[in-house]
Amino acid sequence: MGKLKLGPIADQKPVKLSVELPAALHRDLVAYGEALGRESGQTPVDPVRLIVPMLERFIATDRGFAKSRRGDPGSGGGDGSTARP
Repeated sequence: MGKLKLGPIADQKPVKLSVELPAALHRDLVAYGEALGRESGQTPVDPVRLIVPMLERFIATDRGFAKSRRGDPGSGGGDGSTARP
């Protein structure tokens, strides 16, 4: 298997999250957590712990979203006022 897009998951304070996922997506998250554990030489990563870093990575690499946050003309979105904490 090639290098995964996610690296080790930082241990952070847990936050209660309730979300319904399609069964196929859950199976993929479980498989990804197992692959990430093998790649890092650790135990499999709980699928719940994958959701935040995957979403952060997705948002960080979405050029259209970045443009809309900056308020670039022609980007089809935002005034750039949605700053991240």
